[in-house]
Amino acid sequence: MIIGAKVTLRRERMYEFADRLINSALPRIRDFHGVPKRGFDGRGNYTLGLKEHSIFPEMMDTTVAHDDGIDITFVTSARDNNGARELLEILGMPFVGR
Repeated sequence: MIIGAKVTLRRERMYEFADRLINSALPRIRDFHGVPKRGFDGRGNYTLGLKEHSIFPEMMDTTVAHDDGIDITFVTSARDNNGARELLEILGMPFVGR
C-alpha cells in the first residue's frame, strides 16, 4: 500500500510548479484569502499544506473517489524567515494580510 511520495523539483520545473501553484491553483481554493505566514521554520524554509490536490487543473479527475492532501515545502537559501518571506513575496506568494 502506497502511503506517500516525495518529489524534489529543481531549476525550470521548480519555477513552473511555483508559477502554477501561485497563479492557477491557489486562486481555485474556495474563500481563499492568502496562505498563512506561520509556515516558516526559522531557517528560511516554508511549508504549506493543502487539503485537496484537485485544485491543480492537471489533477482534476472524475474517477478519483477522494481528495488527498499535499504538503509543499519551499527550501530557500535564505538564512531566516524574513529573507524567505521576502523571496516568496517577490515570486508572488499571496500571504494573508499582505
